[in-house]
Amino acid sequence: MWLGPCTSAVASTQSDPKPSYTMHLQTIDWFIIGIFFVIVISIGLAASRSAGRSTSQFFLGGRNMPWWLLGISMVACTFSADTPNLVTGMVRENGIAKNWAWWAFLITGMVTVFIYAKLWRRSEVMTDLEYYELRYHGKAAAFLRGFRSIFLGLFFNLLIMATVTLAIIKYGQILFGIPAWQCVFFGSIGVVIYATLGGLKGVIWADFFQYSIAMFGAVYTAWVALQQPEIQSIGGLSGLVGPESPIADKLAVFPDPSNLSLLVTLLIIPIAVQWWALWYPGAEPGGGGYIAQRMLSAKNEKHAIGATLLFNFMHYAIRPWPWIIVALASLLVFPELEDISAAFPGMDTRYLAHDAAYPAMISKLGSGMLGVVIASIIAAYMSTIGTHLNWGSSYLVNDFYARFVNKKASQKHLVAVGRISTVALMICAGLLALQLKSATQAFDLLLLSGAGTGAIYLLRWFWWRINAITEIVAMVSAIVIGCLLVFAVDVDSLALSLGGTDTRPLISLDGGTVRLLLAVILNTAIWLTTTLLTKPEPTETLYAFYRKTKPGGPGWAKLRSMAQADGQDIEGSSKGKAWELPYEILCVFIGTLLIYACLFSIGNFLYGNLATGIMLAVIALAGCYTLLRLYNKTRGY
Repeated sequence: MWLGPCTSAVASTQSDPKPSYTMHLQTIDWFIIGIFFVIVISIGLAASRSAGRSTSQFFLGGRNMPWWLLGISMVACTFSADTPNLVTGMVRENGIAKNWAWWAFLITGMVTVFIYAKLWRRSEVMTDLEYYELRYHGKAAAFLRGFRSIFLGLFFNLLIMATVTLAIIKYGQILFGIPAWQCVFFGSIGVVIYATLGGLKGVIWADFFQYSIAMFGAVYTAWVALQQPEIQSIGGLSGLVGPESPIADKLAVFPDPSNLSLLVTLLIIPIAVQWWALWYPGAEPGGGGYIAQRMLSAKNEKHAIGATLLFNFMHYAIRPWPWIIVALASLLVFPELEDISAAFPGMDTRYLAHDAAYPAMISKLGSGMLGVVIASIIAAYMSTIGTHLNWGSSYLVNDFYARFVNKKASQKHLVAVGRISTVALMICAGLLALQLKSATQAFDLLLLSGAGTGAIYLLRWFWWRINAITEIVAMVSAIVIGCLLVFAVDVDSLALSLGGTDTRPLISLDGGTVRLLLAVILNTAIWLTTTLLTKPEPTETLYAFYRKTKPGGPGWAKLRSMAQADGQDIEGSSKGKAWELPYEILCVFIGTLLIYACLFSIGNFLYGNLATGIMLAVIALAGCYTLLRLYNKTRGY
């Protein structure tokens, strides 16, 4: 998705081919994996007792889920089998600084925590697509809800699940040399059972168990990676990340400031543009998708906020470093792609890329612990797939079937349809995964199809003028422009040089970056123009929305004046109270600083920079204290 050209700074110095590392599980490994499957299926069976009562139970866990369980579920469903592979590929190709491509989305997460979590919970919708008929009116709102239920719940969701399943195929190919269809079958059978039986409650409790296993597996894999002879020969961790490291050019957390091209591409654009302009599952501006589903299932606003805060802390501060350590070690153990290919001759060459280095490093594990780590990879896969199955099914059932096909369906009937669609989604995703060779072009299209629309999802809560036509035009223009930029334009022709001379430009932007910026600029201009040229939603619809969610602020000032003139009370208990957003923005800033401080504090401790690590830890603690002081200044907290 964001990966650049495949390069490696480490040349292979070995003349003899590496031995084959294809693994064979021992009895103890199979026993551990078997126990794992028994536990997750038992969770589904236990949750099935309540899940079948209603769609609220099946898709939202009865709206009574605690913050800590929801937060772990959020982080578990973003910890997929392909996530450590993706981070490994980034580090091997462009160094640790390449992770800013996803670290920048922390800002999106903090905005969701302190601004949008309580608004979603107040809306009391079943899915985030139901929001369309709360905020907008008439046929346009119904079209938006129906179209996006199919586009996101089926097509978009299937491609994501197929790509995640592709990672399981790579693990099976590398570690065991088994056919792709067996990887798909054995990887998905367990998750289909507990997701179908237990609904969201089964998925969330399974996530809690699976995340514990997955995180343990990631940490243990990092420890084993550091024990390899290639790493021990340079002094272990200190030699791997020290100033004399043979991979020193990969270690910088920030791009070299003297290289303006890298600084702009890897840091400035993600921080300045990416977090608000792009729409992508798990990092939607303003929250959405399965993140919104978790917030909607919380006990109350406070639990919704706590869940998203815990998610962002675990996702950005705690989780990355074990993967990064494995990626760095892999550069010495398997310096080139040819080394991976030589070590795993049974691997299909179409799956050979730098992201394959992570499963290659797992081959170094011994019996017993190999079973635990394989279970952790399966757990990571199942937690993501389980979420996408329930999330996609909720769209298909609540926002399409119950809304447009069978409006009189009973709750038990809808749950039955939800279970059938869950199984069907998994079958279709597995079949699609078997056809995938590379999802790069598809992901480029998906990324561009949401470029420039992110600001709508932020502003629609706080600006009364945004209407259903705004979103329809933005959706169509984003898809059309995305298709043109991906399929009709040679990406290399978009490369741009600024300043300097022809031979030594000051800033060089690759075609992929320019393409993304073009999509953002064009789509933003189109939807803003559309908003100003079209009529707002009917006042009664806007009054009802404001009365229910109470967003406040100057963006609704004209509507409040209109309501007062009409003799309508839309403010209720919030009347006369200070607007919360200024405090919330301050919380976003402090929360972002706090989590980045934690992330880089851990990194500095690993790098042996104790003084810097302690200083950043103190900053993080001070941020926690300040955040708690501000916490009670907003009525939603």
